[in-house]
Amino acid sequence: MLSMQTETQQLICPDIFRGQRVLVVGMGDTGLSCVRFLHARGIELAVTDSRLTPPGLKTLQEEYPDVGVFVGGFDPQVIARADILLLSPGVSLKTPEIAAAMAQGKTVIGDIEVFARCVDKPIVAITGSNGKSTVTALVGEMARVARKQVYVGGNIGTPALQLVEHNDQAQLYVLELSSFQLETTNTLDAAASVILNISEDHMDRYTTIDEYAEAKARIYHGSGVVVINQDDAFVEILASKLGTQRKVLRFTLGVPKGDYTFGVIHKDGRDLLARGTQALLPVDEIRIKGQHNVANALAALALGTAVGLPMPAMLEALREFPGLPHRTQWVAEQDGVQWFNDSKATNVGAALAAISGLDARTLFVILGGQGKGQDFAPLQEALAKRHCHALLLGQDADRIAAALGDRIPQTRVKDMAEAVNTARQLAQAGDVVLLSPACASFDMFNGYAHRGQVFMQLVKEALQ
Repeated sequence: MLSMQTETQQLICPDIFRGQRVLVVGMGDTGLSCVRFLHARGIELAVTDSRLTPPGLKTLQEEYPDVGVFVGGFDPQVIARADILLLSPGVSLKTPEIAAAMAQGKTVIGDIEVFARCVDKPIVAITGSNGKSTVTALVGEMARVARKQVYVGGNIGTPALQLVEHNDQAQLYVLELSSFQLETTNTLDAAASVILNISEDHMDRYTTIDEYAEAKARIYHGSGVVVINQDDAFVEILASKLGTQRKVLRFTLGVPKGDYTFGVIHKDGRDLLARGTQALLPVDEIRIKGQHNVANALAALALGTAVGLPMPAMLEALREFPGLPHRTQWVAEQDGVQWFNDSKATNVGAALAAISGLDARTLFVILGGQGKGQDFAPLQEALAKRHCHALLLGQDADRIAAALGDRIPQTRVKDMAEAVNTARQLAQAGDVVLLSPACASFDMFNGYAHRGQVFMQLVKEALQ
């Protein structure tokens, strides 16, 4: 089980966990990054996963044949031999074996906690039910335009522990953090942090939305600047518990009141992003479209301001940033019909944001997949406000159909190919076809990215 350090370069945080035995719980990209981090520092470690063939297993065995691997379940005897459990975000603290270990006094932390202990450069920390990947990438782009040496990762792209070795040259870190990652993070003190919004998500893992929100609220621990979405009641409640000592910046889609709030003002017939009464940029010059992306832009401006990014660089980034794949991504237009891929909308809140952000004569929305225990009722009101037609597929199509009721025209389809072909037959000039499933994808796909790629390929073929 003992792994020896073979690296010769100077390591950041070389003595962490020295003399302790660490069990990495859960594989995948995060688990593999934990193994690489620990192995380079000569830490005694092993890996366990409940699955027989977890992702990354072959790579782990090829790169680190000296590391013990225990798969197919969590063996209490293996857990008992460890001093520290380094938990991947996919493994819940409520897992019986993990809960028992915690009850016995075992230290259970995640990769973000290790990252927070090791780096000493400013961190921008971003969470929320929706929009966090876009805001994370946008703040990173703002920093790059400002010629800052910035590293972006966490729940988006590069696992956080792969960024640690850049600490000497880093000027700023920008991290997207999920509620799962925040559950096992105790000492993070971000220079600026935000909860973009709270809506039902991961209700298969949390008992209530309040429990989910409290996990998100851990991002506000520390002493840095707090950025608050004043349009979100849940976020306002969480922020009210912080006390009066923290510096606060706010954002709203309404008119901002005071220099500490970013919002939207109307002047000379145009909507403009603003800080207080100071106009910053016409909304129609932001490259990413939709009201939800206006909110994302305002959040990014607040975060960038909190860590001293110059306003001209931030506005230039807003003009040029094209958005991320699978997030209300424009796919094609033919015969006056536009097609958008919003496969990243794995919960109802994200789908609502995309639906409200697109103008159309008729909006054909492809919905369905694994609902994760969500309440689909809010979709009915949102679709009823527009002229919409729902195309339903996947594991929870029946639950969505019941939630939409008779108010919303709907068609059941067996797969994505039938959804695209049906939309192709029904849509006319001025209509929009939007894949925004409001569900996870694992009933039919390998992930939201795979789902989006399949959708875009099917659209391309259908329009040939």
